[in-house]
Amino acid sequence: MANYVEMWKELGMDLENHDALCQVLPTAFGDVYLSQENRPAAMDFWDMVVADIHGIRPAELIEAQKKGQKVFGTFCVYVPDEVVLAANGIVTGLCGGSQFWVSGGEKVLPKSTCPLIKASVGARLDRTCPFFRIADMYVGETTCDGKKKAWEILGKDVPMHVMDMPQMKREKDIKKWAEEIADFAAVVEKMTGNTIEPENLNHAIHIVNEKRKALARVYEARKAEKLPISGKDALLMMQIAFFDDPVRCAQMANRLADELEQRIADGVSVFPAGTKRIMVTGTPMAIPNWKLHHIIETSGAAVVCEETCTGTRYFERLVDESKETLEEQYRALAERYMGINCACFTPNTGRIDDILRLAKEYHVDGVIDVNLKFCCLYDTEGYTVEAALKEAGIPVLGIETDYDDADAEQLRTRIEAFVEMLG
Repeated sequence: MANYVEMWKELGMDLENHDALCQVLPTAFGDVYLSQENRPAAMDFWDMVVADIHGIRPAELIEAQKKGQKVFGTFCVYVPDEVVLAANGIVTGLCGGSQFWVSGGEKVLPKSTCPLIKASVGARLDRTCPFFRIADMYVGETTCDGKKKAWEILGKDVPMHVMDMPQMKREKDIKKWAEEIADFAAVVEKMTGNTIEPENLNHAIHIVNEKRKALARVYEARKAEKLPISGKDALLMMQIAFFDDPVRCAQMANRLADELEQRIADGVSVFPAGTKRIMVTGTPMAIPNWKLHHIIETSGAAVVCEETCTGTRYFERLVDESKETLEEQYRALAERYMGINCACFTPNTGRIDDILRLAKEYHVDGVIDVNLKFCCLYDTEGYTVEAALKEAGIPVLGIETDYDDADAEQLRTRIEAFVEMLG
């Protein structure tokens, strides 16, 4: 990692604890990623980003703030980035994918809270994530009860805006979400000092749509019989997409997709012929949570798709770019974002439809449905997911885990047995 100590000091970070994190990450990344053979050359961009994960992008954000831009830290795929971009703001994801931060969260949250929430709160309270220190405002949503309470803690010393997520997908719920987006736009305008005009919002919608198209191209390449990229590398690209500049993200994803398409044409694969194809469904995997993918792909299988918020839910479906008024644009945004099938909705048959469709499109041999421990939404919905897959004749393995490596060998035993059963 480059030397960003002075920047971290100015952000008020706990340098001693942060140094401990910085010492662990390169080894973990090397063991999981750099041990792979025949990786696409275009992965050099994401390798570089991870090498300075708390330096390069934070430095960019700070420079933008010096020029008057505001930074909005978000936690969820339902927050419309387009609104922030339209007001010349910047969106960044926030830390929350490491066991390193969990103990800090447990100082104020019950241990029976999901690790993603505990890690996010711990990263902020323990002052070991620069993105939490930089953000001018946090934007939350009511997708689960644990998050609702976490927002109250995180909002004590940083402005917090919470979007009230509908729990159903009726017409009146879509209308309500459009109103929430309009309310959010007013908050963003006040924070940035910039007025959102239809022309600016349409441009922002186009930028984010182009990012989605680029990410989708990489996923399209994973449908090939000969896989040109590992599931771990695709996951890394998706994780960084939450933090990166959207235009650069699209450029880098398109660059990667170009290489993958050429690899497909040349018959290049990163896995041996006959490797079993696995789709992962369920809870999101925030950086640097690479545990499950690493275990799967060192147990004789390949991850070819993720039906998660750090997967297809993030980029599928585009926003209609033809709308001309703010009211129409907010409605178009609402329709697109309400099309994301999170377990927070009831009924949620759309997610089952997505899983069955993706299993067919990506030619999967089996599905691993993963639930972060104490996430009651995805844990409960796992029953429906497994029943639907079994009825469709698709082998499925349900797994509950967290960020700790204590269960790694147990998971490996179960996954190896599942892969062997597929054979």
